[in-house]
Amino acid sequence: MDAGDLKIFQAVAREGSISKAATALNYVQSNVTTRIKQLEARLQVPLFHRSNRGMLLTPAGENLLGYADRILELLSEAEQAAQDGSPPAGNLRIGSIETAASRFLTPLMAEYCASYPKVQYSLVTGGTHELNQKVIEHELHGALVYGPVDHAKLNYMKMYDDELVLIVKPGEHDMSVLFSRPMLFFEVGCTHRTQAEEFLKTQGVRSLNVMEYGTLGTIIDGVTAGLGVSLLPRSSVAQAAARGEVDIVSLPDPYSRLEVGFVYAHGEHISNALRALVEIMTVPE
Repeated sequence: MDAGDLKIFQAVAREGSISKAATALNYVQSNVTTRIKQLEARLQVPLFHRSNRGMLLTPAGENLLGYADRILELLSEAEQAAQDGSPPAGNLRIGSIETAASRFLTPLMAEYCASYPKVQYSLVTGGTHELNQKVIEHELHGALVYGPVDHAKLNYMKMYDDELVLIVKPGEHDMSVLFSRPMLFFEVGCTHRTQAEEFLKTQGVRSLNVMEYGTLGTIIDGVTAGLGVSLLPRSSVAQAAARGEVDIVSLPDPYSRLEVGFVYAHGEHISNALRALVEIMTVPE
C-alpha cells in the first residue's frame, strides 16, 4: 500500500463513486477501479459496498479512511515543512460559525488571498462542536468558533467579543407570548442553548422549545414572520434590525457575553499557509 493507493481510496470514499473520484483526481476511471480492486485484494477485505447509489464504505473501509486521512495529511505537512521559508502555497481549509463568516472572516480572507495568491483557500460553515472535531481530525486546518475552547488537541486564540441578544418580531415585546414560541437555532446542540436556558429561567420559563432552523437568513426570516425568537450575536443581526425586519432585546450580564476565537491543531507542524493566516489574525487593528 502506498500514498497513491490511499489518495485514490480517499477520493472514492469522499466522492461516493468511481466516476466522481476519477474526475476529481483527473484519472482514467478504469485506473481508479483497478487500483481499488488491487487494494482490496492486498488487504483481503472489501472496503466498499457497491450499489446503484454508489460506493459506500464498509466498516473496514471506515477504519482505513481514518488512517488514510492522517497519513496523507502528514505527508502534506512533511512536504510543507521541507519548504519552510518559501512563500505560502497549497491548500488551506478553514471552517467558521456562520455568524462570523461574513462579518469577520470574509474581509480578512480577501486580504489574505490578495497577499498569498498561491494558496488554494476553501471555507465550510458549521457549529462550534462540529468544527472543533473537524480540526482535531485534520479535515480542517483551522476554524472560527465560539469560545473559549479548552482542549488538549487544540490551540485557541481569542479574536473578538460580541454581544448575545434576543431578536423578536418587530413590535412584539410581550415576553410571555414570545417565550411560548420556539427558539430558532442553527442546530439543536447550538452553543447558545445553555445561555438561553439560564436566561429563560430568570423569566420564569422552565422548558426550552428548540427548533433547528438552517441558516442565519432563514432564522431572521422566521423571527420576522413570528415563527419564533432567537438568540444571536448583535453583529450578525444589526443590519436586519436597521431594516426593520427584527427588533433587538438586550440581555443582562452575564447572559449577553459572547466570545469568538480561532482554533487549530495543537502540537503539530503548522504549514506556511496556516502560519501566515495566524499572523494576519494576530496583527493589532
